[in-house]
Amino acid sequence: MPRALVFVVAIFASLGISTRGSAADRATAQPNILFIAIDDLNDWVGHMGGHPLAKTPCLDALAARGTTFTNAHCQAPLCNASRVSLLTGLRPSTTGIHGLAPSFRNVPQFADRVTLPQYFHEHGYRTAGDGKIFHSGTRSGGKKEPSDFQEHGNHGGVGSKPPARLVTSPPLSHPLVDWGVWPPDNNDTVKGDFIVANWAVDQIKASPQDKPFFIAAGFFLPHVPCYATQQWFDLYPDDDSVLPEILESDRDDTPRFSWYLHWRLPEPRLTPIRDANQWRNLVRSYLASISFVDAQVGRLLAALEESGHTGDTIVVVWSDHGFHLGEKAITGKNTLWERSTRVPLIFAGPGVAPAQQCGRPVELLDLYPTLVELAGLPPRDGLEGESLVPLLHDATASRTRPAITTHGQGNHSVRSERWRYIRYADGSEELYDHDTDPNEWQNLAGRPEHAALIAEHATWLPMIDTPSAPGSAHRVLSYDPTTDIAVWEGTPITRTDPVPMTDSTTTNDPPRSK
Repeated sequence: MPRALVFVVAIFASLGISTRGSAADRATAQPNILFIAIDDLNDWVGHMGGHPLAKTPCLDALAARGTTFTNAHCQAPLCNASRVSLLTGLRPSTTGIHGLAPSFRNVPQFADRVTLPQYFHEHGYRTAGDGKIFHSGTRSGGKKEPSDFQEHGNHGGVGSKPPARLVTSPPLSHPLVDWGVWPPDNNDTVKGDFIVANWAVDQIKASPQDKPFFIAAGFFLPHVPCYATQQWFDLYPDDDSVLPEILESDRDDTPRFSWYLHWRLPEPRLTPIRDANQWRNLVRSYLASISFVDAQVGRLLAALEESGHTGDTIVVVWSDHGFHLGEKAITGKNTLWERSTRVPLIFAGPGVAPAQQCGRPVELLDLYPTLVELAGLPPRDGLEGESLVPLLHDATASRTRPAITTHGQGNHSVRSERWRYIRYADGSEELYDHDTDPNEWQNLAGRPEHAALIAEHATWLPMIDTPSAPGSAHRVLSYDPTTDIAVWEGTPITRTDPVPMTDSTTTNDPPRSK
């Protein structure tokens, strides 16, 4: 058995709930919160079934004593926009923050917004955070601004990096777009996420017994560069069985506008990845990174158990968005399809029913009001999400609203329990039936028999659709319907332009229709 798996199994075995210092004796007036963010993690988690080979025993153990939302979706398929939405309780279509910048603190009407950790601090919680919580770590206002947490670390990110890029073909200009085995000596202690876990473990162990805590740990992997040590690669076969299922003609029935959302990104399309014989390496690197991060989550859960806090702590695990590994002919995020919007969302602890899977459509926007209610805090006015507490008690409870994902003004996805409806800024549409087509291979939007269904889903499109805030245009599309011209980072795009295959090369694929 690979050494990494032995380590994970040992953590897994330690996660049973003991009666040491019984939960009834130790419970504070309000539960503790352990808030765990994982960057770029799609549904390749064991119990979620997104990938048949995914090994995540620690997340699976947490899910066994809590509730997993199997139809949870981000508000934006990009780090900053997604995290701003979750932590402020506002939609990107409300704030206009659609890109990797700016901070909402730089948007005058939202500059004084009380974030989730700040709200808990205002109500008596000791707050501590490290790693990637906001896009700039623990700081909602950027790297030079004060942290939103009382106590914070300055760790996280990639950690140790190789002296030169591991992947040299296809040629990729962005330094983060790389993957493979690193470091070569199986030393995980130099990884940024290992150090974040160390810090969070210490915070859990040092927490005073007379005051509830809100401890946040933000893990960087499986974000690129997907570097993992060999022991985690050994969990996955070096053959094509690791590759996701794809349809070669998958983009033939998608609108031309669907390309615009990821027009010229550093993440390469599938074609050059496959031509360079790097597809399997990328997928294995992503899976290995997931298993490594799973073990770091296990270390936090073991620390809760050792400190006697398992019974009085609400644990929530979430990812800011998903990630394509060749599906829809691309890698990366920045789309409104299932692979990019669907995220793991797991709750466990007091007030949460165990061993539940809930298929109702829910949003990351719902975390703020849910945690406030679970903690017994006064309701927070002005939140655009909806508490998930009824579903945490009973996964079959009713839920009328769908999940909405936005990527730039005018581009929205509406995900109900069965259907995904997408409308782009030029009015083009997609519709997928997840009962019969979970891979979203067949766009049904042009069929007359679905007109009423599309109209029903369209009623959920955001009524407020704010243009990009100043500084928010990076990697975000703008569109002028009067001229039918899209603009990507200041460069006009016409419908005859060839689709870029990476940030530096293009292919002469025929233009897609509207």
